[in-house]
Amino acid sequence: MDVFSPAASALSLLAGIGTFLIACKMMSENLESIGSDKLRALFASASRSKLLGVGIGALGTAAIQSSGATTVMVIGFVNAGIMTLVQAATIVFGANIGTTITAHIVALGLIGADALSTTVIFSAFTCLGALLAQKAKGDTLRTVGGIVTGFGMLFVGLSKMSSSMEGFAQLEGVRTFLASIENGALLILTGAILTAIIQSSSVMTSVAITMLVAGLITLDQGIFLTMGSNIGSCVVSIIASITSGTNAKRTAAIHLLFNIGGVVLFVLIGLAIRLFTAGAVSLGSIFYDAFPGMPQTQLAVFHTVFNVVAVIVVLPFTEAVVALVCRIIPDSDQADAMAYRTHFIDENMLATPAIAVAQVRSEIANMAVIATENFDASLSMATSMDFSGRRLFYEREGELDFLNRAIVVFIAKLLKGKLSEADHTYLSKAIHSVSDFERVGDYAKNIVEYAEALDGIGQCFSPVEIEEIERIGALIHEISQHTVEAYLYGEHSELEQVYALEEQVNALAEQMAQSYIRRLADGSSKAEESTRFLSLSTDAERVADHFVNVAKTVRTLA
Repeated sequence: MDVFSPAASALSLLAGIGTFLIACKMMSENLESIGSDKLRALFASASRSKLLGVGIGALGTAAIQSSGATTVMVIGFVNAGIMTLVQAATIVFGANIGTTITAHIVALGLIGADALSTTVIFSAFTCLGALLAQKAKGDTLRTVGGIVTGFGMLFVGLSKMSSSMEGFAQLEGVRTFLASIENGALLILTGAILTAIIQSSSVMTSVAITMLVAGLITLDQGIFLTMGSNIGSCVVSIIASITSGTNAKRTAAIHLLFNIGGVVLFVLIGLAIRLFTAGAVSLGSIFYDAFPGMPQTQLAVFHTVFNVVAVIVVLPFTEAVVALVCRIIPDSDQADAMAYRTHFIDENMLATPAIAVAQVRSEIANMAVIATENFDASLSMATSMDFSGRRLFYEREGELDFLNRAIVVFIAKLLKGKLSEADHTYLSKAIHSVSDFERVGDYAKNIVEYAEALDGIGQCFSPVEIEEIERIGALIHEISQHTVEAYLYGEHSELEQVYALEEQVNALAEQMAQSYIRRLADGSSKAEESTRFLSLSTDAERVADHFVNVAKTVRTLA
């Protein structure tokens, strides 16, 4: 073997790891994009039972091929207050099971003869997927092309890693060094550190499998490295939680405690087995005997069994784990809160753009509800001259201003990610919708100021004016309800209702203006009162226009 062979093997390993990482990311992004609505619906149903939460976490992670993405997504939901810690814990437990699917894919790729192994066959999918992605005209087919390309690239990367291991296996020094590492704790630490560096337990487990197949390590060594990779995988959730709220940090802590607990459990099981068999049996020998002649399957199956058993043991004590974490990470003295917060979006969701887009829609719909509440409250104060709800009104006005800034900033960041053409178009419209609802809040504030001005000089609107204000307010409230329905659920049928109500609002606003002129002319209304009434009717009509603007965007919703 020439002097350059070690360097060539090392470079081949790096190339394989890089290709594998890109493939995982490509598959994750495209799978998440094509199944985001179903995945979000799955997460929403996690509250039904702990076992269902585990299933959802496993299925969701297997579907998008990334436990890191699932965990970060869960942290985002927890931080936004959408998911409880118990729900989050069960999904995180399930994500650990779902991520083992990658090891089985890798094991499948290492089956067959060198000339025509499954790796060679599946690597060809890279070309098929790339052609589909380039030639397809629709977003869905392009996304499918991306999934197929990523799947093929997994095996291209696997091929490079496998060939590098074959090169290392011919180096006596490498074999001797690896054979000398028998300390399980050191191997676990090595697996954890390497996984933390590359931020992918799937890649670390895949490297361990290729090392095992090449004969560089024993099955017991591979098991310890795999257990360490489970601990190292927590770095993704820890990083995601650093800038998030207390509950997000608790979710990351649950992930870390669960994975460390699983490793401790299996280390103890391994020690017990050796003790009772006088060293004749080990964890590795059990899986070796179960799948003789199939080293790749031995380690892949262990990875799954390890996580399934850990979940079975911990699941009944989920509430206790959550309680422990809450004691370790207590509530902040500052109540973990700003004056205002977003309710459905969180920075961590930027890692899963398709899910984040759906959350933007919910956040804007929530903003619509707040704007409607303030508009209704402004008319109530104007007609009753009861200002007891003024403090709450101005708190909501502040929240609308905050949401206006926060949502636009979030959308701006989201637009930099991988999005379908439909999502990109929607987000461009969404920025205008946010502005529309912020303007509704401004007009509501104007109306309160009209009422305050009249109250300051001892005047109020007349009974006739109050009746007309209440009529136009009821129509606009109905418009807002249909707008939210259309916006949240993409109900095009709601548009017809909105248009019909808008015509009624316009007609009533015109009638209010004419009656204002008559009352002003015959002296039945005071000038100050009439001026405020006219301004109010104009503002109310503009509020209706802003709701209609948002309702029209239903045409851009998928």
